[in-house]
Parts: sequence; C-alpha cells; structure tokens
Amino acid sequence: MTNQQSNPDSLPTSSNENRRDFLRNRVATSAIAASTLAIPAGVSAAETKSSTSANADSSNPIRIALVGCGGRGTGAINDSLTINDGVVLVALADLDIQKCDQTRRGMTSRHADKVNVPDAKMYAGLDAYKRVLADPDVDVVLLATPPGFRPYHISEAVDAGKHIFAEKPSCVDPAGYHVCLDAHERAVANGTAIVTGTQYRRQTNYIEAVEKIREGAIGDIVSATTRYCSNSIWFKNRKPGMSELEYQLYNWMHFVWLSGDQIAEQAVHNIDALNWVMGSPPESAYGSGGQFTRPEGSEMWDSMSVDYVYPGERVVSFMCRQIPGTQGDNGSVIYGTEANMHIAAMSGGSRIVDRKGKEVWSVAGSISDAYKQEHKDLIDSIRDGKPIVELKQTADSSLTAVLGRLAAYTGQKVTWDFVTDKSTLDLFPQDMASNGVPPSQGCAIPGKTKLV
Repeated sequence: MTNQQSNPDSLPTSSNENRRDFLRNRVATSAIAASTLAIPAGVSAAETKSSTSANADSSNPIRIALVGCGGRGTGAINDSLTINDGVVLVALADLDIQKCDQTRRGMTSRHADKVNVPDAKMYAGLDAYKRVLADPDVDVVLLATPPGFRPYHISEAVDAGKHIFAEKPSCVDPAGYHVCLDAHERAVANGTAIVTGTQYRRQTNYIEAVEKIREGAIGDIVSATTRYCSNSIWFKNRKPGMSELEYQLYNWMHFVWLSGDQIAEQAVHNIDALNWVMGSPPESAYGSGGQFTRPEGSEMWDSMSVDYVYPGERVVSFMCRQIPGTQGDNGSVIYGTEANMHIAAMSGGSRIVDRKGKEVWSVAGSISDAYKQEHKDLIDSIRDGKPIVELKQTADSSLTAVLGRLAAYTGQKVTWDFVTDKSTLDLFPQDMASNGVPPSQGCAIPGKTKLV
C-alpha cells in the first residue's frame, strides 16, 4: 500500500471544496463498511452536538473522552487529569474493549475523583469514536488512534461541536492535509478548540531558544541540522485468524497508510520545531534512505535523510533512523552568522555556543512538564472562552514530514507547491471492510515508487 495512488475518477481535484467534502464523507462510509469489527452502541447520532456554553463556568466540570487507549492515549489522559482541576473522564473508545478497561482501571487508581466511566460509556470497534462524538455528555475528546485516521476523526469531532486534543501527526498524506485545513477553518468559525500533541511548542527550553533566535542572539540563520536517531521500535506478528485489516490495525506502525513511516509518526516533533524556528514550511525536499533491518512485512524504512530547503536558500539537513546497535542522536542545531543554537530533544535543554566554541547561554527544559502544559492550555482556553486552534501549524509540519518521505521514497526532488496543490496521494483505504484492505505490496523503492 506504500504510495498507493488514488483513482483520479474517484478523487475530484477540480474543486478543493468538492475534494474535501468527498474525503470527509468517505471515512464515515468506511467505518460503516467495517461493522464486522465494531460493537454496536445505543447512542443516537441525532444527539451529536454537546452544549459547550457551560464550559466557561468553572463550577461545571469539563467532561473528557479518550479515543485510542494505547500507550500514548493513556499518557495523554493521565497528563490532562494530572494538570487540570474541574475535569472528569466520562468515556473511553478503542478497537479493543480490554484496552478501555485497562485505561479505566489505571486512571481510577491515579485519579479516583476525576474518573466516572460506566460500562455503557466504554465503546469498542472502528466506529467507537462515533459513539463518543454522538454523546452529549462529552465536551472534549482526546484523539490518539493510529495517525491515518486523525484527519477524519478531527473533522467529525469539529462537526460534533467537541473541543479536541489531537496527537501528532495530524495527517500522513496530502489528502488528509486538506481535510485538516478545512477542519481548522471550521473550528475557528465555530469556536472549537484544537490543541495538538506537539509538546515542544510548550517546553521552556524550546520557547526560550526560539525567542533568543528571534532576538538575533545567533545572528541570521544560515542552516540547521536535526536528528531523530534511535535503535528500534515494536513489531507485532499476525495472530491466527486475523483478517488483513485486523492485522494492519494491530501492527499499525509498520503500514504507511496508518503511521506515515517514522518520519511522520515520530520525527515530526523535530520537523515541527524546525518549521517553528524557520517561520514557515520548506520550499522543497530531496532525500534518500532505505530498509535494511525491519522484520519481514514492514513497510517502514529504517533510515531516511532529507535536505529541506527553506525560504532564503536555507538548508536543513534532516535524518531519522531506527537501527539496532547504532548510536542515538535526538535534537537540532541552528547555525547562525554569529553563533549556533543547540536544542536537545526530550529534557536536554538548549544552549548557545559562540564562534570560539564557548557556551554563552543555556536553559533547562522538562518534557514531562510540556506534556502536561498542552492539556492545561487546552482546558484553560475553553474556560476563558478563547479556544486555541492550532491544527494548521501541526498539519503543515505533518505534511513537511510527508514531503520528505515522498522525496526519499521516489528519489525525486519534491516541492511544497506540489504536495499542497498537485498531489493526488490518498493512502486511506477505499474499502474499510475486513476483507477490503489489500495486503501490503512491500516497502517503497526509489526509482520504482511513483510520485503522485
């Protein structure tokens, strides 16, 4: 399914409005077609809109639901319940009802006074998110399913009048990017908050580093490097009796339509930070890489190197890698005419080094605090009646990751104009029925994989 080309006849490109309507509607049809994986729920779709008028009243608790009860989703709801007062977890959704139960038990043990999830508010199946969005008792939904679903879940959540926390990346292809842009515009118009899981935007050492750069502390930006290099990542073998769809959802990291490959699913954090530093997405990308150590059946490459060219002919050299036994490196260096800014990922802090190699400024940072702060900012913005809507910036960064992936996969120089205006790439399956998703065609091969 890597770089699967959509049927041009089924994806209108003459009108952005028609194209977006088509994409927004298709996921609903796909979820219905996948009913063999869903457990029916008794909530009427007519009860879609929740009343958000009471959200500004601090005496009323803000009611939160989680869609996607894996490690990242459970971490997100724990962060929200930890940092926020006056919130309560009221619903859970996942493909697997056991994960809902595990999350409920875990959150109850940590935050007993902030959890009220009855059995009737635990939903399982591909359409479980619809039961959450149709629940009038839900004010805020946390979206942490595999990224391939993210644009469509966000779009439907905006339509349902829910405030949103959406994990990164927000899209894995240009089709999803346009869905996000449309959802962003509607959220602004409707007063619907959308905060995204780009925690570095709220991490002290990143914020202060960007402020220093803006103040001219390193002179003019000349170029930059950014790395997200680690060892390996999980892989799940197929269980007996699994359909192709069930297996791909189970082992979602290794299918590009679901994860976007490591550059989008993981390294987007560093790409987002560089877009922030540079003040815009890049103009083009040229890259390389390949697959050397992945288990059989994985579509993911295990290394990728991309040169991004930003306005002003400023080049960012990007690399991501997941290869066992290799040396890790995670962070960015911004090279200026007067000094260099080193921004370490995780909790590594930031520092300025002058031309003589002397450290002239430094600041610490805590990623655990940043994880919590994004949830506090979301809830505070709702209560203040000034909802944050930051989907576009994360969609831009997610598409920047896609831009680099397409350049590496195809061996072509790819421009931002192409991925935003001309590409018809749409990785989301046309038929989400359990027997409708085709087996993987293997990983991308430069020179053979086409740019669409």
